[in-house]
Amino acid sequence: MENSYPFPGMNPWLENPQLWRDVHHRLISAIADELGPALAPRYFVAVETQTYIMQPTLLPPTWRYPDVMVLERGGPAVTTTLTAPAAPFVVVELPLSDPLIEGYLEVRFVPTGEVVTVIELLSYTNKLPGKGREEYLEKRDSLLKSHIHFVELDLLRSGPPMPFAEPAAERDYRFFIRRRQEPRRAQLYGFMLREPIPTFPLPLLPDDQEPLIDLNALVRNLYNRARYDLVLDYAKPPDPPLRDADAAWANALLQNVPQ
Repeated sequence: MENSYPFPGMNPWLENPQLWRDVHHRLISAIADELGPALAPRYFVAVETQTYIMQPTLLPPTWRYPDVMVLERGGPAVTTTLTAPAAPFVVVELPLSDPLIEGYLEVRFVPTGEVVTVIELLSYTNKLPGKGREEYLEKRDSLLKSHIHFVELDLLRSGPPMPFAEPAAERDYRFFIRRRQEPRRAQLYGFMLREPIPTFPLPLLPDDQEPLIDLNALVRNLYNRARYDLVLDYAKPPDPPLRDADAAWANALLQNVPQ
C-alpha cells in the first residue's frame, strides 16, 4: 500500500472541512509518536488540548450546523375548544454553540518539566475569521512573547495567513518557526501543492541535536494506515477547490489511483 498515496506532497482532498478534524487529530498523534522515541529520555512529548466554543455561523459552511433545520411538519396534537382552525406549524432545531477540542504538542524537558517547544497544527477554527481565530491569535501572541520555541504548521489553503507569515502568502502552505534565542526573527517555509512537504528541524535546548521532522513521510504513512482512500471521492473536486492548472495536474496523477 506504500505507493497508494497519489501526491508528492500534501493531498488537497485531505483538507476537506468534514474530514480535517480527523486528519488533524491523527497527524498530531503521529508527530508525537515519531518524536517520542527520538527525544527520550531527555524530553517528553505531550499531546495537549484546547477547547474552542464556536458559534455555528463562524464554522465553515460545509461542516457547521444549519442555522435552521426543519425536522417535521404537523398540526395541533390535542383537542381544542377554539372554533377557528389552528394554524399549521413546523418544528425547528435551534443552533447551539459547538465546543471544539483540538490538540497541539508540548516538548518538555524531563528533569524539570519545562516546556521547551510548542507545536501547533492549524485547523479551520484557527484559520477562518471569527472567535476561534481571535482566541488562537491571543494564544499565539503569548507564545511568541515567551521563552518557548514555537512551531506552527499550516497545511490548509483556506483562510488568510497568520501574522508574520504574510511573506509566504502566495504559497499554498506554510511552516513558521520562532526560536526562543532569536525572539525577533522567525524561519518561514512556504511551499506549493506540487512540491513535497519540506523537512524541518525541531528546536530544542542549546547543544542538543535537533531532530528533523519529515512531515511528508508522516502524511503519506497516515493516509495509508487510516485508509483515507476509502472515504475520499476523487471524482469530485476537493474542498476548497484548486486552481485550474493544479486541478488538471492533480487529475492526471489520479488516473493511476485504483477506483
